[in-house]
Amino acid sequence: MGSDTPAPTGAARRRRRLSDEQTEQRMLSAALDMVNSAGLTVSLDHISFEDVIRDAGVSRSAVYRRWPYKDLFFSDLLKALARGASPAIGGGNADAVENVRQIMLDHLDWLRTPDTRRALAAEVLRQGARSEFETFHRSAEWRTYFALQATFLSLPAGDLRTEVEQALAASDAALNTRVAAAYQRVTELIGLRLRPELDTSFHDIATLATAIIRGLVVMAPANPDITTRHVHANPFAAPDAADWSQPALGMAAVVMTFVEPDPAVTWDDDRIAAVRATLESPTWTMT
Repeated sequence: MGSDTPAPTGAARRRRRLSDEQTEQRMLSAALDMVNSAGLTVSLDHISFEDVIRDAGVSRSAVYRRWPYKDLFFSDLLKALARGASPAIGGGNADAVENVRQIMLDHLDWLRTPDTRRALAAEVLRQGARSEFETFHRSAEWRTYFALQATFLSLPAGDLRTEVEQALAASDAALNTRVAAAYQRVTELIGLRLRPELDTSFHDIATLATAIIRGLVVMAPANPDITTRHVHANPFAAPDAADWSQPALGMAAVVMTFVEPDPAVTWDDDRIAAVRATLESPTWTMT
């Protein structure tokens, strides 16, 4: 009869022992999900340590071996948030890259004159800003990240605040590097350059443009018009007017201030064909 006894299930089953590293990863992942779901206050008082342990599916003994005090865990959680630990923050945006590629393929005829080449850059920004804003606005991970940027100075002065500040700076630098590389790739491909008299870099422009999008994301909950208002306009001499969102107008106004047609680039059918081939290459990327 003993052979008919069912194997232990649920809480009665012996939990497989995890390494300290696995425990850490599961705990931080569970807590990140909680923060992104409930929102962020720097104290993290609304996040229950016991709930994190439960959601992580790890043993309390393993957790307290890794973090003897829960304050130590919450310090690591803040640093993970500041590092942009979520894939939504740390990774690139393949959809955005594909969108830019398609916009340029759809407007290759705009490459024939200096004015329409500049208008093509603005068109990429018009459509790209809309999707970038929506990505930030709808993402709980990004909203949490922005909230931490806005509130980390309320942490007590000391090592933790310094480490969070350094992690935020590193995350921002990595993001701006990706954005700057994308701007440079598109600008050079369509025969534009930075205006030399302004002494700026693509990294400078990426910093300014990203700041505009972030500011509008932060403002949008209290000002819904930011997400819905459009103007039908032609601010950058495109062949036709188009609908511009507020994020697109703001981003394009900044970026287009700094770029101009490159007089050293000569455009003909062969060059346009080369641009098409580059865009249609399966290995083409902006980053």
